[in-house]
Amino acid sequence: MRSLMIVLALLALIACKQEQPGLDSGLAGYDPHLVDIERASCVEKGGRFGAGGTAGSFLCYMKTRDANKSCTRASDCDGLCLARSRTCAPIKPLFGCNDVLAENGALSTVCIE
Repeated sequence: MRSLMIVLALLALIACKQEQPGLDSGLAGYDPHLVDIERASCVEKGGRFGAGGTAGSFLCYMKTRDANKSCTRASDCDGLCLARSRTCAPIKPLFGCNDVLAENGALSTVCIE
């Protein structure tokens, strides 16, 4: 009887052995329709979907709610307060290097790649 219990215990332990993970293809969680889903979401929110930045990644460009409104500091705008025109940027994100007004009204340069 004791040997039967030992055999059953060993069988139970063998059955609990974890499987070895398979090779990682690097595609875990990959959705081939992700770009289409992101595009639809962007358009639904009123944005324009396109490539941007130095990497050329696709993203959603949104019109700012206060585009071209006069500004004197960063908090006056939904996006950036552009220093040269002293107006709120028309879209966000705004790629490249732009002179902007910081929260205290000081001139600053922001570069978004």
